[in-house]
Amino acid sequence: MGNITEEISRRRTFAIISHPDAGKTTLTEKLLLYGGAIHIAGAVKSNKIKKTATSDWMEIEKQRGISVATSVMGFNYGDYKINILDTPGHQDFAEDTYRTLTAVDSVIIVVDVAKGVEQQTRKLMEVCRMRNTPVIIFVNKLDREGRDPFEILDELESELKISVRPLSWPINIGAKFKGVYNIYEHSLDLFTPNKQKVSERVEISDINDPAIDSAVGEADSKKLRDDIELIDGVYPEFDTEEYLRGKLAPVFFGSALNTFGVKELLDCFVKIAPSPRPIQAEEREVNPSEPAFSGFVFKIHANMDPNHRSCIAFVKVCSGEFKRNFNYKHVRTGKFIRFAAPTAFMAQKKSIVDEAYPGDIVGIPDTGNFKIGDTLTEGEELHYRGLPSFSPEMFKYIENTDPMKSKQLEKGIQQLMDEGVAQLFINQFNGRKIIGTVGQLQFEVIQYRLLNEYGAQCRWEPISLYKACWIESDDDEALAAFKKRKHQFMAVDRDDRDVFLADSNYVLQMAQNDFPKIRFHFSSEY
Repeated sequence: MGNITEEISRRRTFAIISHPDAGKTTLTEKLLLYGGAIHIAGAVKSNKIKKTATSDWMEIEKQRGISVATSVMGFNYGDYKINILDTPGHQDFAEDTYRTLTAVDSVIIVVDVAKGVEQQTRKLMEVCRMRNTPVIIFVNKLDREGRDPFEILDELESELKISVRPLSWPINIGAKFKGVYNIYEHSLDLFTPNKQKVSERVEISDINDPAIDSAVGEADSKKLRDDIELIDGVYPEFDTEEYLRGKLAPVFFGSALNTFGVKELLDCFVKIAPSPRPIQAEEREVNPSEPAFSGFVFKIHANMDPNHRSCIAFVKVCSGEFKRNFNYKHVRTGKFIRFAAPTAFMAQKKSIVDEAYPGDIVGIPDTGNFKIGDTLTEGEELHYRGLPSFSPEMFKYIENTDPMKSKQLEKGIQQLMDEGVAQLFINQFNGRKIIGTVGQLQFEVIQYRLLNEYGAQCRWEPISLYKACWIESDDDEALAAFKKRKHQFMAVDRDDRDVFLADSNYVLQMAQNDFPKIRFHFSSEY
């Protein structure tokens, strides 16, 4: 048990974000490999035959090969304690990713060298910009044919609206790919395609060392020297302060699948990435080194272990030291709760922890006490904010197909909604349940999980809606008049807040014009 400032300075908590298929989960695996947290990539110990990525542990993820829930993994690397949050790249799960970004101190963005910056990556970068989160970019899949590295750099600058500075540089790409010159440490790494082993490093003194010529040949070493000269001429020196302010992104090149260029990224990352920073709560700014514990729930996950119907609330420790069996105040309810079995994660493997420090993510067994955004403290009234639920864009009625299982269905819907996978509205006119999501895939995930985790069957029925918006007013009469006039389109959410279900943009605009005293909100955090 170290002193708290020491513990804080060795923590690095970050998220890996990208478009689907850019290689995010593979990169996560390779980082774990270096941390000694797993020994062969894709190895799930209990399941030797079917290797699946360590961080994708939900059944549906294994079947479809995409990550749909954010996984949390912690490991030690040298003197550092690293916490990685692997986020879903699929845009139907963007909301989960936005929330995750509130719990990290920095971000690594993975870009596919052939495809460049894709729409999803742009959106996520906007969230990073809003929060001034420091960003490192990893250009992946250099062992495949792709675009010119300089072209990629230009695209990163224009699309992500951030200055970039390469800290490693590829020698050719695709079939001719020979390796990467590490600008940050002035070393040369030669590429040998192998998914399990790490490539060899050539010791050199600087870029003009003749050892480079004998390693990669004269033509390539000349091109490399010209490229580096050009980089030094065009891009400013790398400035750590600019990076920490979220204004400059260092860029690394490599191939995560072949474990290449990953160590360079990791070594530079632990040196320059920020340790946990002060966080703004509604009441005041909270410094991580304060002695009193505080933290917030940024995600809730049902059924990490299908044999036990359990939910887990993921808590990001913001200040002080979290201790097992200590009474903490649950600010929203005012109750004090003790946690006998808080856990730390290595994907699905959990281990009980006795203490955790700022930057760490602790899993707390949840019996229905928590909601996303809840704050825990040693007694102080603090509210961490910035965990919005966005107005859904797709809606369906959910109907029970097996009357004998209505209890299971109720419980399943309740737990999955707690996770923030989707939102539930009860139509006040006919009492029917409406599920709202940001993407079609979530309906499939919900149906699949209800059946496989709760034994409940549901079917979806179409409903034509344009938007759900939360409404409020300081004038009770105006609110009552609105609800009376729109009674067929009124619903309540899980917190009994009034929600207006507009079936077209025109109807919504008319309502806004006709009822000036009503405020319409498009996110639940108002």
